[in-house]
Amino acid sequence: MTPITTHLIEVAYLVATALFILALKWLSAPSTARRGVWAGELGMVLAIGGTLLHHGIVDYRWIAIGLVLGSIIGVPLGLVHMTAVPQRTALSHACGALCVTLVGTAEFYLRAPNVPRFMMAVLSLEVILGSLTFTGSLMATGKLQEILPQRPITYKGQNFVNLSLLGISILVAIYIVLNPAHKALFPLMIGIPLVFGVMMIVPIGGADMPTVISLLNSYAGLSAAAMGFVLDSKLLIIAGALDGSSGFILSVIMSKAMNRSFSNVLFGAFGQVQATAAATQEARPVHSATAEEAATILAAANTVVIVPGYGMAVAQAQHKVRELYDALTKRGVDVKFGIHPVAGRMPGHMNVLLAEADIPYDRLLDMDAINGDFPQTDVALIIGANDVTNPAARTDQSSPIYGMPILDVDKARTVMVIKRSMNPGFAGIDNPLYYLDKTLMLFGDAKGFVGDILRELTGGHA
Repeated sequence: MTPITTHLIEVAYLVATALFILALKWLSAPSTARRGVWAGELGMVLAIGGTLLHHGIVDYRWIAIGLVLGSIIGVPLGLVHMTAVPQRTALSHACGALCVTLVGTAEFYLRAPNVPRFMMAVLSLEVILGSLTFTGSLMATGKLQEILPQRPITYKGQNFVNLSLLGISILVAIYIVLNPAHKALFPLMIGIPLVFGVMMIVPIGGADMPTVISLLNSYAGLSAAAMGFVLDSKLLIIAGALDGSSGFILSVIMSKAMNRSFSNVLFGAFGQVQATAAATQEARPVHSATAEEAATILAAANTVVIVPGYGMAVAQAQHKVRELYDALTKRGVDVKFGIHPVAGRMPGHMNVLLAEADIPYDRLLDMDAINGDFPQTDVALIIGANDVTNPAARTDQSSPIYGMPILDVDKARTVMVIKRSMNPGFAGIDNPLYYLDKTLMLFGDAKGFVGDILRELTGGHA
């Protein structure tokens, strides 16, 4: 490899590193998110280009085949509907983790038994994290796609079994670090975490998926950073560290937004349907309203706060919501959007959907910014959100979500909730909000009901 080629690789890696850092910074704000995406994509192109110039490549045919196959698989994955982004993200984590695991396995069998202990320790961390992230992400994908049950599946002694599996894999890793010649044990160090990844996700309910996705993202990044040490790739170490640390920080933010610890998210089996929910629903009456009545109330309001949730995403109602925003704004109504950090199935899910519908960024307010406005709000319109608006989090100490910060929609003068039925949300908890005298239940599909409200507001032209 000529000095010029070496310098080109170093420059490409340096620029790619800077672009990854800038991409992470820009992606943190809606107004610069598109720039962040472009920066990340350009950084990855430079990283791949620099790698293809590396002296270790002796035959480009298999690389070309891999690029073609990857493009054939990746392009359709990138064209999924916005509502499928959470499961597509989880599937991407699985693919990255599988790559890390395969590379770590190949490096072990190429180097063993002459593997320094530090390198063997890093390699062990790489394959353990990669393996459990691979199957864990596949399980998360299945739950998000509703192929697998979304409610927690638990049994007596489950946490002990799960932690024992992880402990055994760590013990095997320690033994191999001390005795790298024992190649026969290496498959155990991969196989046990693969099982653990499945068992780790089984007891986690749909309500905790935003935090779980962030945590799996962190695991994938850390395993990639470990792979960077094994391959002596500074770029991979930096990119993996960025991914791992940002995923972990986001997981912490998500946990704080739910007022819960990591251990409660991973081992709390949160999301079991409460046995008293059905009886409560039968005993307590609710007030329902038609689209015509809802339109009349909205048209007479001065201030409206729309609170979106996963129901809006499932119904793909974000564009109809934008039309509703336009119709109300033309009437002089001040319309804002209240976004809870864990609304939907992944961090920022509601922001992404509303941004897709071109709703102005300055109208999207997070929980802390909007909660002070609810007492002066004429109408709080909840579209498919449940647990993040549940006042039991403030008042019922026996509730599993007690202490969780929520959107204070119950303080608005009138509350309207678009919901298919009275079934509990992902947390499996009945919502006292629905039984308040000020609350009107608008039963139906979010997209269809918002469309009906629009027709009433516009005289049948929606």
